[in-house]
Amino acid sequence: MSTIQIVNPGETHVDRIFAVLEHDIVSGQLEMGSKLGEELLASRFGVSRGPLREALRRLEGRGLVVRAAHAGVRVVLLSRRALLELYEMRELLEGLAARLAARNMSETEVASLRHLLEEDLNAGLRSDAYPLVFGDADFHYRIAEGSKSARLEQLLCGDLYSLIRLCRFKTAHVPGQMQSFRDHMRIVEAIEERDEALAEFLMRRHISVARERFLNTPFNESNAITDSIKQAGFV
Repeated sequence: MSTIQIVNPGETHVDRIFAVLEHDIVSGQLEMGSKLGEELLASRFGVSRGPLREALRRLEGRGLVVRAAHAGVRVVLLSRRALLELYEMRELLEGLAARLAARNMSETEVASLRHLLEEDLNAGLRSDAYPLVFGDADFHYRIAEGSKSARLEQLLCGDLYSLIRLCRFKTAHVPGQMQSFRDHMRIVEAIEERDEALAEFLMRRHISVARERFLNTPFNESNAITDSIKQAGFV
């Protein structure tokens, strides 16, 4: 599993614990439904329970963990149906973000986005896979920022971001991921041309294809609707 590292001197222990656990959950290193024991985690990170509990509260706010009476904190357990609903939400919201980005991004921001894609391509060619990054280095995150819609950015870069990343990790191993680069390049071209309708169409199609990849990917889940799914609000 990931270990805690100092990346930014301004980051707190809470920030770093959150980042490590978020990555471990969305990448599947911590499996859905896994119990997160405070004592073990505090020992792992070498911190008191105070910052650990605050990091767990942040994860709960992102929908990645749930609390149950007398059962402690567990990684959220999402059904296939719940994940498909997330893809549907992404298609609508990110399509709108791309439309607004074509309207509102500055020429400098678009040039920076194209530069980001060039870096992604170089990294992808070296590893034969599209790089899975987050935050400002993430193409989808940058589009949401470029929409200039505060509410849309809050949804896509905050409330739903970790769950969106979880979706993307689910199909990261599927062959043909470099098609994503070509999709992204076409989206950037539409944004450069200020073609709002085309940018939205291309983004929605891009996510629809990702949804189909997920449908064709093996996914193990219990037939029972668990309490953790109910608590996460995905029923």
